[in-house]
Amino acid sequence: MKMDALRGTTVLAVKKGDKMVMAGDGQVSMDKLVLKHSARKVRTLLDGKVLAGFAGSTADALTLFEKFEAKLKEYSGGLLRSAVELAKDWRTDRVLRRLEALLLVADREKILLISGTGDVIEPDSGVMAIGSGGPYALAAAKALMEHSDLAAEKVAQEAMRIAADLCVFTNSELVLEQLS
Repeated sequence: MKMDALRGTTVLAVKKGDKMVMAGDGQVSMDKLVLKHSARKVRTLLDGKVLAGFAGSTADALTLFEKFEAKLKEYSGGLLRSAVELAKDWRTDRVLRRLEALLLVADREKILLISGTGDVIEPDSGVMAIGSGGPYALAAAKALMEHSDLAAEKVAQEAMRIAADLCVFTNSELVLEQLS
């Protein structure tokens, strides 16, 4: 995957207590130009039981969302099995392997990062982020989780605000979805 595919977005997942939250910024950039401020990069799948967000090419990500939701249905909502099966297909299928995106998915219990290189990664902590502002959001969320009593939603909002302050490819127009 080209590193340019990761530019222009930040998606963060936070699990705290019985809450799972995923937030994404709204900025769409092409090179140095901001094309849109209010894109929706986070959504719910499987009738609101799974959260999914993407970084990378929009068309590629939407294709992967469809494939992932089909896997969720095929494997009775099993997040890990569906993610592994999608990663296998993504890596080996001639058409899918050209798709340039990363997916961040979560159910009530797990957060997973899925890549086209066959990776399915579950974080050690209750946070994971992707995209150009991902490292900033991840660091802020980890600090907030460890050193505050903020609820999951507030952790995500504050971490995304910090990422937007630091990353020129991330804005503060958030879409936030949650499971509880």
